[in-house]
Amino acid sequence: MSQPVSVQADGNLLVLFVPTIADTENPTVGELTAGSVVDLSCYLTGDGFTPNTEEQTVSDERICSRQTFEQPGRYQDSLDIAYVYNILSAVDDEARLALTQLRTGNIVARWGQAFEDAVAAGDIVDVYPVKLGVPKKQPPVANSVLRIAQKPFVIGKVQRDVTVAA
Repeated sequence: MSQPVSVQADGNLLVLFVPTIADTENPTVGELTAGSVVDLSCYLTGDGFTPNTEEQTVSDERICSRQTFEQPGRYQDSLDIAYVYNILSAVDDEARLALTQLRTGNIVARWGQAFEDAVAAGDIVDVYPVKLGVPKKQPPVANSVLRIAQKPFVIGKVQRDVTVAA
């Protein structure tokens, strides 16, 4: 068996804040490219996009067995973000200006394709319906940039690997 081809992570993740998607199972090119959409890709720090899913285990014990079996239980999707900001330049501060506390919308991630490629029908994306938590300025660190960490609370079903419609 030959080694499967991998996809380099650097530069191959597009992350958008999309205020409105009518059907998160079927996002459209128009929704993902609307004027209100903010491309977060170049604002997010190297460790600043952290999706996570935690799954609980249901114990499945049987009187006839000496073994305890397992079943999948409830799961919880979560997301954490960290991004750079420049309070002195609105054009360089779009992430902070868009991601205001308690705002609802969607974080959309397109994996494995150059972030600068235009969104097109047929692209595969993940959609996280969110309500944004408090933007928290991070302590300054020598030889670094100013950052904000923020919790986007997942408020709906995360759609994984859905196809963008025309």
